[in-house]
Order: sequence, then C-alpha cells, then structure tokens
Amino acid sequence: MSEYNHILVGVDLTVESRDVSRRACALKTAFNAKLSCVHVIEPLSLAYGGDIPMDLSTIQEQIQDTAKKHLAEFSSSLGIEEQDRHLIFGRPETEIHTLAKEIEADLIVVGSHGRHGLALLLGSTANGVLHGATCDVLAVRVGN
Repeated sequence: MSEYNHILVGVDLTVESRDVSRRACALKTAFNAKLSCVHVIEPLSLAYGGDIPMDLSTIQEQIQDTAKKHLAEFSSSLGIEEQDRHLIFGRPETEIHTLAKEIEADLIVVGSHGRHGLALLLGSTANGVLHGATCDVLAVRVGN
C-alpha cells in the first residue's frame, strides 16, 4: 500500500458515518495525512426529476441549513478544520470526484451497504465513486 497524503471522507451524516469516519481517521493517523470531509446534497429537483409543480427553494434552504450545522458538528468532533469541510450541491458521485481532484486527495473513503443483485445494478453512491475515481477508494461496509 502506498502512503496517503490527503484523505477525503464522504459522509451522509447518518449514524453510519461514524463507522466510515473512524476508518478514515485511523488511516489519517497511520499515514500522518490531511483529512477532509464532504457531504453532498442532491438538489430536490434532481431527486424528483422536476415532476413536482411547486417551488422547492425554501425546503432546499432548510435542508442546506440543517446539513451545514450537522457537518460542522460532525467534522469538529473529528478535528477537521473549517476550510477542509465541504458542503456541495449535486450528484454525490460526480461532486466527490470533482472535489477529490480539486483538493488533490489520493484516497476517498465512503460507506457501502454491500448491496447485491438489482439494488447493486441500480447503483449506489459508493459504487459510483468507485467507478469514476482517479485515486484509490476505500468502501467501508456499514449497516450490516
């Protein structure tokens, strides 16, 4: 295994994010690496395909405010500096790839539910991150 200098941990801010972050923190310590974290909010218009004929901006702002607060609390507990915390809108797989390149991360750590069959074919964030990353990806099994 090569030495890692900058680790990016993708979190969904659920209780399972603790397991993922523990693994990322262990690697940070082992390699004396920098640790950044990212939470990606998928815009409601993407999630619902624009089929809802109403203004979702107020709801989206509430989601963003809540996520910002939770990300600050979560990343503070890990000792991640404010400039290394990233809250982004978009498709998680795409945004994680883009950010990893931008910050020159050489390892991405994400959680995986270990889906099989049809659920795997339909895709998951971990699967999407794995198949488009230009650096190493560690998928930490959660929820089993």
